[in-house]
Order: sequence, then C-alpha cells, then structure tokens
Amino acid sequence: MSTIETERLVLRPFRESDAADVLEYRSGPLPHCFASLKLDDPDEVRAEVVKRGADTEYCFAIVLKESGKVIGEIDAEPSTYEPPGLRSKKTMPLPTPDTYSPCWMLNASFHGKGYAYEAAYAFFDYLFTRKGVRRIFAYADDYNVRSQHLCEKLGMRREGLFTEYVSFVRDAEGNPVYENTFQYAILKKEWMNRLNSKT
Repeated sequence: MSTIETERLVLRPFRESDAADVLEYRSGPLPHCFASLKLDDPDEVRAEVVKRGADTEYCFAIVLKESGKVIGEIDAEPSTYEPPGLRSKKTMPLPTPDTYSPCWMLNASFHGKGYAYEAAYAFFDYLFTRKGVRRIFAYADDYNVRSQHLCEKLGMRREGLFTEYVSFVRDAEGNPVYENTFQYAILKKEWMNRLNSKT
C-alpha cells in the first residue's frame, strides 16, 4: 500500500470513513467531464469509497495533513493502446503499460490554495520515480482554463486540440453536447530534466 506525503497533504488509499468528505465534493456542481461521477446518495458514496479503496497503488484520497479531511482525489489509468504491429502476433506478450492518464478532482471550497498543484506534482513524481511510468498524458476541456494552467505548471506540453471530441452531458432537447478537448503530456525524461534544472 502506497502513501505520498507533501508539505501540507497526504495522498493515501481511500477508507470507508472518508465517505462523508467524498459526498461533500461529489454531490456538488461538477465540470461536465465529471458528470458521471456525481453522487448524491450516502450509500452509493460508501460503496464507491470501498471500491476505490481497493486500488492502493494508483488511486488516492487527497487529505489535509493538519485536519485529516479528505478534500479531493487523484488517480491514474493505464493507456489501453496496443501498437498495431503487436495485434497480429498473439504469441507475443504485450508490454507492461508505461503510459498513464491522471485525473484529479478537488472540493471547490479548497480551490485557489495550491492544493491541486501540490497533489499532482507529488503524484506525477510518484508515477515516474516509483512506478516506472514513461509518459503521462491528460485531457482538459477548452473552457477549463484552471485545469489547463495546472497542466502547464506541471511542465506538460499541449499536444493538440480534439474538436467536438467527446460528450458528457446533453442539452435541454436531449442532444449530446460535444466538448473541445486539449491533450497535454510529459515524458519521464522531461520530468527528470525539469527536476535537475531546479537543483
């Protein structure tokens, strides 16, 4: 079981006792990309916390060191991309995933205090230095300027814009609302070079 500590935060696996704090930010207004994660029922939240707590390596509660309050979450999923050359070679084992996509969510009451950057920076460093990840990429909707700035502050490159890429919600007539989405990425070697330039 992994735990990450920063100056003000602890990133640790979820516990069932975190349910009330999780309900606080999962039941409030959420960006479109988190629409499917909205939870209003305490029983559903408890079940979700137990489910997320089973992943002790890539899914963490963001906890204030001073009070023990859970103020958000951060996780990473491996890329499911298979190189085309391997698809026809069924006898060859696929490589261990080395590319991950993180997702972070923070209680709105704690925005603007640098917690998202502090948590994401520590999580990226954990992925690169302790989990052997080679590449991290993230998506940010074109209207989510706060998330774009966070990606850039973390040293990620903007790799492109996907126009009307995906839909998370529907409009009043029931039609899907498609989002324009930026993709950002950073390689382990870029991360390490960035760290070394600071020393």
